[in-house]
Amino acid sequence: MTARADARPLAIDLYCGLGGWTEGLLAEGFYVVGFDTERHQYGDAKYPAQLVLQDVLTLHGRQFRDAALIVASPPCQEFSYMAMPWSKAKEKEDRLKYGHEEDRKRLTALFDACFRIQHEACEAAGRHIPLVVENVRGAQKWVGRSRWNYGSFHLWGDVPSLMPMTRADGVKQHKSGRAWFADPDSISGATSSKSNARKAASATIAKIPFALAKWIAHYWHPRGDSAQRG
Repeated sequence: MTARADARPLAIDLYCGLGGWTEGLLAEGFYVVGFDTERHQYGDAKYPAQLVLQDVLTLHGRQFRDAALIVASPPCQEFSYMAMPWSKAKEKEDRLKYGHEEDRKRLTALFDACFRIQHEACEAAGRHIPLVVENVRGAQKWVGRSRWNYGSFHLWGDVPSLMPMTRADGVKQHKSGRAWFADPDSISGATSSKSNARKAASATIAKIPFALAKWIAHYWHPRGDSAQRG
């Protein structure tokens, strides 16, 4: 990252999408830079901070040695698909489970890149830089058990021991929403996978809830809340 005059702590948002993580980070006083392979903008909905169009797999963590926090939401479609109770979904799961190791590495490559980047950033900085990664429940078969979940949003990495209670309303609705592509009556079932409407639906459903993003941002803000962290 290049030098900047902004005094706010830096947060990096990998696979940032519409910026669910970023909205919470901004609310807690972070300066945020998001990375994605495309610019998600659908009507008035768009990424709310500085956006860099770059494949996360090409990033090196030394770029983020000045970061105070890294968050990430790797694409989850394959994990979600294989969690469906369909014969084709289970066939694909079996092919990956019992097939070539290289295929399994490809499946988890975007997820694994987050921890590689964190390791490289910590080495360059000479200190620990926390990382929180979000994905779906179905990812656990492939990347290990999540440390906590907020409705259908599962978290790995430096997840605080004290976390907000899962809401009983909007967040749980995302559990079925994550399978938006599976419903023939949904907008995804009636549109091309490359259509703007389908991309908008996917980005909106995958968006991190504001309450969760703000909690993580508050916890890891380097304002000196040492008592909070125990």
